[in-house]
Amino acid sequence: MPGHDQLSERQQHILWATVRRYVATAEPVGSKALADEYDFQVSSATIRNTMGRLEKVGLLYQPHTSAGRVPSDSGYRVYVDQLITLNDLSGQHLRALYQQKLDWQTYHLEQILQRAAQILATLSGYIALITLPHNTNQTIQHLQVLPINDTQGMLIIVTDAYQTQSVLLDLETLLGLEAIADDDDWAIEDELQILSNFLNQKLRGQALATLQQVNWQELGEEFRRYSNLVQQVLTEVLRRCQTPTVMPILIHGFAEALRQPEFSEVQQIQALLHLLEKEQEQLFPLMFTAPAPTPQRVTVRIGSENSLEPLNSCTLISAQYSHGTTPVGSVGLIGPTRMLYENAIALVESTAQYLTDSLTNGLA
Repeated sequence: MPGHDQLSERQQHILWATVRRYVATAEPVGSKALADEYDFQVSSATIRNTMGRLEKVGLLYQPHTSAGRVPSDSGYRVYVDQLITLNDLSGQHLRALYQQKLDWQTYHLEQILQRAAQILATLSGYIALITLPHNTNQTIQHLQVLPINDTQGMLIIVTDAYQTQSVLLDLETLLGLEAIADDDDWAIEDELQILSNFLNQKLRGQALATLQQVNWQELGEEFRRYSNLVQQVLTEVLRRCQTPTVMPILIHGFAEALRQPEFSEVQQIQALLHLLEKEQEQLFPLMFTAPAPTPQRVTVRIGSENSLEPLNSCTLISAQYSHGTTPVGSVGLIGPTRMLYENAIALVESTAQYLTDSLTNGLA
């Protein structure tokens, strides 16, 4: 796909203008319309030839032989990555609305996020999505080490949020070859119960996020032989618990989306509705797992870049919000690829920053 440096200044300007015109009108763009609306200081024929070159490299296409041209997914990608100027005013306006309409002292966090999603959908004209925050402050309620067979055991951890984590253990490593060779089931169970009692005494009430700070050198002599393995196991548990589980997604804005001509086909809107209502677990990784960071700290997936079929004709814009430096949730907008990207990206980024600032400053 041609990049910014491979397009001439005229090609960049005409691609930019074609995207802007198509987003505004939803009609294929002809060279005469661009000549009339923008001051290119060249003839309509020159504009038409330039659009033809942009079509040859895959940035524009003709939906019909006699029609004007519309941006392809690749054309939108070049536009978003290299030609766009974000609308900071829309972001500032949104933050002002949040500060005016979101009462953190009166309402629960979920109610606040519901209202924020409503405001975001109304202002953007697209479907707004906000995930409930992942709880990163869970503490350990109970631990148990259980035998599974002659050579394997399992460590089970239950948190105060009643979430469980389980990790397989190699009993030969844990108890030593001699204990296994004795084939004394009761001795193994007894040993594992002693270990469970010790771990509960040591770790009950401990925050998952601080497991890595436990000083294992303080272990008594009788448990020191477990030290390395238990450290490895609990490091794995910590890694899993810091990876967000699928959290409910608050969704608003279907009425706004239905006004877009791209969503006039019943089958398409039904597939999208089914994804958002019934298959959120598929959507969550797209919202929370970002590719390489962008300058705007916002992820933009355009059309076929979305791995889920109902989103293949849509754009998903998302950004994570944090508690301190820990990402706990995500904000997103779904709309047609014919999207006002200048506004949508600024609105998503502003929402994520507002929620981060609010959570970090203890408003919730």
